[in-house]
Amino acid sequence: MENRVPAHIEVSGLLRTAQAGNDFGMVLHKGERDGGTILIVTLDNQGLGSLFERMPQLDGSRKWVQVKVQAPDNKREFEDYLSRRMAQDRDVWIVELTVAKPEQFIRDNLSPR
Repeated sequence: MENRVPAHIEVSGLLRTAQAGNDFGMVLHKGERDGGTILIVTLDNQGLGSLFERMPQLDGSRKWVQVKVQAPDNKREFEDYLSRRMAQDRDVWIVELTVAKPEQFIRDNLSPR
């Protein structure tokens, strides 16, 4: 069984990492303190979001995968998706990160080394 960092500590680390890079992060929805699923919304310079979630892999590991991208012509659909996820799983954390280079942030801070 994999040892897992409590969700509230992982979220705190994500926010501090963003702040250390002169970027911004905030919690949109606070989930279960220790075991809640964490979803990360990154915003680009046009305010469009990408949603990342840790997904199980064939080798048994769990890696961050982009699961949804906000369409420029239908921003409401992305917001509705997040609302549905919160309604389905009250334990879910949703963290929004406004970072200058989202792909680099994910690669450097969320990918296993």
